[in-house]
Amino acid sequence: MKETNRRFQSTRRHWPAWWPLLAWICLPTAAATAAQPIGEPLEQRLMAHLAEVQQQPASHLVPFTTDGCSGGMSAGWEHMAQLFPRLGTTVGKQPPWEACCVTHDRAYWQGRGGYQARLAADRALRRCVVASAAHHAPALAARLKVPTGAVADAFVGAADLMYAAVRVGGVPCSTLSWRWGYGWPQCAPLERPAVP
Repeated sequence: MKETNRRFQSTRRHWPAWWPLLAWICLPTAAATAAQPIGEPLEQRLMAHLAEVQQQPASHLVPFTTDGCSGGMSAGWEHMAQLFPRLGTTVGKQPPWEACCVTHDRAYWQGRGGYQARLAADRALRRCVVASAAHHAPALAARLKVPTGAVADAFVGAADLMYAAVRVGGVPCSTLSWRWGYGWPQCAPLERPAVP
């Protein structure tokens, strides 16, 4: 009995390190039927911080840059294609939906329109990845010798994972290079921007 209690206490000591991330990922799913998404009030505050930065006279939008599909997806895909040339020949050297990511990056770079604009951009990314299966799935299915439906299902799975990732990792003022409004100077989530 003491061992069990000790194990529980040991686990409980680690809660502060991982609990917020787990809550941010799981709670919106659990509250999908709620009238207001759980993360929206926090994100609205972060959007207000970003808007203050955007309105500062010294703040300027930097030229557009993109890394393709963020979070290492494009870079990892290219690396695997180089390590395994046959894989690159079979599935391509970039993700087949990379154009969707670049369009999505353009919206994130501008960072305009607040919560609803980011939500719309993330939903558009998901739709674009799913729709790209119509163009890419038949050829990929033939090269991989699998049913076209299996490839289309994989695109849907990738779209769902990408949507979840951008919803969690794309909030403004996050210090991540792919955050909403990454074309603007960084805004710290707990600091007010300096007033000139």
